[in-house]
Amino acid sequence: MTDALARSVAAVAEEAAAHAMARFGREIKRWEKSPGQLVCDVDLAVDAMLKERLGALIPDAGWLSEETRDDARRLDCARVWVVDPIDGTRDFLRGRPGWAVSVALVESGQPVIGVLAAPARGECWLAVAGKGATRNGERMAASDRALLAGARVPADALPKADRDFVAVAKPNAIALRMAMVAAGEADLLATARWGHEWDVAASVLIAREAGAVVTDALGAPLSFNKPDARAFGLLATAPAIHGAALERLRPRTEATLARI
Repeated sequence: MTDALARSVAAVAEEAAAHAMARFGREIKRWEKSPGQLVCDVDLAVDAMLKERLGALIPDAGWLSEETRDDARRLDCARVWVVDPIDGTRDFLRGRPGWAVSVALVESGQPVIGVLAAPARGECWLAVAGKGATRNGERMAASDRALLAGARVPADALPKADRDFVAVAKPNAIALRMAMVAAGEADLLATARWGHEWDVAASVLIAREAGAVVTDALGAPLSFNKPDARAFGLLATAPAIHGAALERLRPRTEATLARI
């Protein structure tokens, strides 16, 4: 994967993010596309911009985006763009900075370029497979925490069973929460619900390239551009605590799955 292509992808993501930033904090048309799932006209505008600009970079690449009707032809493509035009729409609509434009290029089921453009935070995160991860051009590394107790978790509040963790600021965008693990600003991020590939494709690569360990909630590897573009849960951690985190969370994860 060429550095030139990665820089071009980052430039496209930052251009789209600048378009969103120009509307940030203003009155924006919004609606629920499904119960509890907000979308706004900026989501759709950014999605269209990304599809045009990224399509020009690799015309034969497939497309998977939160705001575009899925097209099964992507499954036959060697490369696929996996995009969330605004991850963290709730923060975007509330005038809070915890949102980002998320762009990943996936090959053979794995992200090879990942970009998060978060202009309200003054951040651009970039990862290329095998070449590390940066934020605003500075290399990042996951933390070296060796004990699960005391792990920093992006959360509004911690459940009673996890009171030995330390809550840190939680942006609405799950991609940014994963990026915090990549940057060593958090040690653990866990979810136990169904999520979509576009939510995490870029940030999975960013976290991996910074040395974090990333799996689904049961410890299985993640893959992308699947017919059903979902995975159950996510566990991204500092490398030394992944096993202990998985052991603690597995009973809750399995109980949640049994109820579905």
